[in-house]
Amino acid sequence: MPVLRSFFLGVLLIALLVVGWAGFRGGATTKPPLELIPDMDNQAKVKFQAGSTFFADGMGARQLVPGTVPMGLSVVDQPMASGAAPAARLSFSTGHDYYNTGRFGDYWGDGLPAQVALEPALIRRGAERYGIYCSVCHGHGGAGDGITAKYGIPMAAGNFHLPTFTDPKDANYRTDGNIFATITYGKGQMGPYGAVIPVADRWAVIAYLRTLQLAKAATTVAAPAATTPAAPAAPAEEQK
Repeated sequence: MPVLRSFFLGVLLIALLVVGWAGFRGGATTKPPLELIPDMDNQAKVKFQAGSTFFADGMGARQLVPGTVPMGLSVVDQPMASGAAPAARLSFSTGHDYYNTGRFGDYWGDGLPAQVALEPALIRRGAERYGIYCSVCHGHGGAGDGITAKYGIPMAAGNFHLPTFTDPKDANYRTDGNIFATITYGKGQMGPYGAVIPVADRWAVIAYLRTLQLAKAATTVAAPAATTPAAPAAPAEEQK
């Protein structure tokens, strides 16, 4: 009994200590709060549009280095204020036509728009952009076997060689216009790329994607048919 009594007294004492310590949490005070687990509430960083005493000009955000342009984009020859048309590589979705939306009215279009010429330079550009933005998930061959698939992100629907991407007779066939909209606005686990991939480059990616599909289909057709190897001949009877 004395042991049991001491046990209950110890539990009661611990409970009183916990209540006494936790009960004062949230009380009004001018002192900084006691954070046993900070949870990264305070980080050594500069927030956007905030000042900083680290730099001489007192600005936290840094200005662009004079004369630099974003990688992969062309330099504008003339300012748009002078009436010059924007360079194709700098153009993002600005209109409502097929080139800018992938639609003809309420329907998805298929094929490249008239503003895009199917030529080797377009395929090379698409391969470059695809390798930067798409291959990490969809894989370099478009089979949905990118590096993200190895870390628990399912990419079965991202296989561009499935009938939904290759067979126009499939009920869920994805036309070029539909793929263009997916690149622009994202879908499911895929985020939007409309703000980082210009319109011309989106069509270049689609052209390269169709090239991957044609190459896959040609490889499948050209593969020789498997043949059953002949059974080994019985050993000749040893002469006596």
